[in-house]
Amino acid sequence: MPLSAGTRLESYEIVSPLGAGGMGEVYRARDLKLNRDVAIKVLPEHLALDPAALSRFEREAQAAAALNHPNIMAIHGFGAAQGVAYAVTELLEGETLREKLGGSALPTRKAVDYALQIVHGIAAAHQKGVIHRDLKPENVFVSEEGRVKILDFGLAKTAAPAGEGSLLQTQSGLPTSPGTVMGTVGYMSPEQVRGRPVDHRTDIFSFGVVFYEMLSGLRAFHGDSHVETMNAILKEDPPDLTTSSSGIPMALDRIVRRCLEKSPAERFHSAHDLGLALETLSGSSGPSAASIAAIAPPSRARWTPWLLAAGAVALAGAAYLAGRKFAGPAAADPPTFHRLTFRSGRISSAQYAGDGKSVVYSAQWGDEPKRLYTATEGSPDSLALAYAGADVVSVSPSGELALVLNRRPLRGHAQIGTLARATLSGGAARAVLEDVQDADWLPDGSGFVASRHAGGRYRLEFPVGKVVYESGGYISDVRVSPDGTQVAFVDHAVRGDDRGSIAVIDRAGKKRTLAGDYSSAQGVAWARGGSEIWYTASVRGGARELFAVSLNGAVRSLVRAPGNLHLGDAGADDSALLWDENSRSVIIGRFPGDTTTRDLSWLDWSTVPRLSDDGRTMVFTEQGDAAGVDYAVYVRTIDGGPPVRLGPGVGAAISPDGKWVLNLRLNPAPAQFVLVPIGAGESRVVTHDELAHDAGWFSADGRHITFSAFAPGRPPRLYVQDLSGGTPRPITPEGVTGIPAPDGSLVAFEGKLYAAADATPSPIPGIEAGEAVVGWASDSQAVFVRKLMGSGEQQVFRVDTGTGRRTLLHDIPRLPGAAPGAWFVITPDGSTFAMTCVVGQADLFRVTGLSR
Repeated sequence: MPLSAGTRLESYEIVSPLGAGGMGEVYRARDLKLNRDVAIKVLPEHLALDPAALSRFEREAQAAAALNHPNIMAIHGFGAAQGVAYAVTELLEGETLREKLGGSALPTRKAVDYALQIVHGIAAAHQKGVIHRDLKPENVFVSEEGRVKILDFGLAKTAAPAGEGSLLQTQSGLPTSPGTVMGTVGYMSPEQVRGRPVDHRTDIFSFGVVFYEMLSGLRAFHGDSHVETMNAILKEDPPDLTTSSSGIPMALDRIVRRCLEKSPAERFHSAHDLGLALETLSGSSGPSAASIAAIAPPSRARWTPWLLAAGAVALAGAAYLAGRKFAGPAAADPPTFHRLTFRSGRISSAQYAGDGKSVVYSAQWGDEPKRLYTATEGSPDSLALAYAGADVVSVSPSGELALVLNRRPLRGHAQIGTLARATLSGGAARAVLEDVQDADWLPDGSGFVASRHAGGRYRLEFPVGKVVYESGGYISDVRVSPDGTQVAFVDHAVRGDDRGSIAVIDRAGKKRTLAGDYSSAQGVAWARGGSEIWYTASVRGGARELFAVSLNGAVRSLVRAPGNLHLGDAGADDSALLWDENSRSVIIGRFPGDTTTRDLSWLDWSTVPRLSDDGRTMVFTEQGDAAGVDYAVYVRTIDGGPPVRLGPGVGAAISPDGKWVLNLRLNPAPAQFVLVPIGAGESRVVTHDELAHDAGWFSADGRHITFSAFAPGRPPRLYVQDLSGGTPRPITPEGVTGIPAPDGSLVAFEGKLYAAADATPSPIPGIEAGEAVVGWASDSQAVFVRKLMGSGEQQVFRVDTGTGRRTLLHDIPRLPGAAPGAWFVITPDGSTFAMTCVVGQADLFRVTGLSR
């Protein structure tokens, strides 16, 4: 029954109808709480009264609401009132792409602009595991400002069985005559036509059909009946775009053709790759550069190579990373980026092989486990090697590999594994050294330099066995100079944080800091025969660029990118191996009332989750570009409401009464703890001393805190401090940190128990190799341990510290396309947990032309 103006659905007031169809009515409404206009989609009465349909409607709304992206229509909420089930969405002003087309082609520039926006939207959805399955011009909306919004993301593969329509779906508004109905059928992929299972590549096919129509004004597949249209999808190819319109570049036609391949395996591997292809086209320097340049949207304008060659822009360089603009140093010629990988996934290490032409890298592609690959420039394929779970950290002059196997997290970016030797020809890797963060071959291949975790501290051994430097933080990216006299490395003051400085040290232990302090520093290599050190770092936020520093401390920028660069290696020809990371850290968890995990992250790098004892409140830290140089602490409830920013720093713990957050303020150094109220109240400084503070916990009664910290030049240990005042008291030996029991009697550290009054540890029975303690039960009689499986799955057990009895609490499936992060927290009753995962995409490039 239609709703009249003035009808109230909870806090929403109906203003006027917007449209209607078989799946329900859509109304303009007023959100009386937030004082904004919204759209409300109301289910038909026969569906609203069907419990199964109502349940599916809620699932679809939840799936759509998870897609927070500017090119996807936002779902604000859903509910039921007065026998009416409804979804609340943003109110869009403009017209659908079908109306925009009006039966004719769009200007090529405009079509590419819209296409890029569509691809960005579906790429974001695919990263969340959501497939649209019904892309067509009716489901693409163009706002009055030219912003593209994808509608009806309710057809999630996991949300509805194959063949079911979405209850969020909006009617196309087209008459139901045979010709127009065939238009809808004509956007299906071949696998949909055949009724076979589909994945994200079905959206790539449907996008290709829509893009073809935008460019040509013609339907790609069209017949006089359903059967003829579906037969065309299965067996026919549409006419070339270059024949239908002479103004369309051949490169665009090739992109559309690849989207429309009948076999999913022959299409673009991901929407991310498709987006790169479109962006590359906008910056192409090939034979059709002039015609392609004319189609680039104004908001993505680029300097074309012929303008640079003609000297139209003096001392300006533009480097293209698969079409994305890089602002590097002033130079006559820009660096050149040669893409080496073409799959969707994450890269964790890369090194030149002995010949300087081949590349060895470690990656986790799609749902496959992490393993080693080799690649050569000019070939789109990589050869998989026989080493799984390995990072390549160095290649000797003879071509022997140095690997770090099976890394396990200590804290954040501090992750250690087993150093091993291996060959490119295969065979078993031979273990060399345990608990290694990073390593490098000595120039003659006789041994290694390594950074490793021992005795609670990080040690730099040069060579292995000779300690030349120790850190209470951690040491990464160790690289030996070509003459073997010095080691360059990243010196991180805080365990787990990737802030750091670039330093060098000689065999006598004389250390010099050359550059820093960076908000993110990862990736180091010696270049130019040892006269420079190249590294990737960020002055602010997390978007790293490529720098060079001389041994006298002179720093210059080599490549600056809108993305996030990571240096793998530098070549003798002044080339570099760089991968571009488009990653984000997300927080997922299983909260009270949940049967599956869900995402409660916020900005681009949500990390360090901390839970209240009842699991209903979470404190977390944003460490990406949006958070600022000193990071930002947020608190949010698990009902999905927006987080509240508490201020700069790192959130360490929530008080037992849920009223306070123990906040680690990083600046000024050394880091100190501050109590910050979650509600009204004033912050209060807790520590003010020379200790560099790190992780912290409240006692069960909330009267004191336990924290890890270290004095200058000393190993870290645990301290206790009363919140009413006084000085901190050490409770563990130097080098022992770990997690304190709620009653304060014991500390769990590296599989052992330390009594607060006794420095002699006892092993925790029942803990298996590779498992890590992540928390204590409320009775202090059991610990929770996390086990990372080789497949990417995780298990959490309760282990009784007296008997070793193990109880499986959580079996956590692998998040597609994600790597488990180091941060994992669990409530004292073991029912609720939160953890970080890193998701995203990386592409590996060989960059040449970096010499000056």
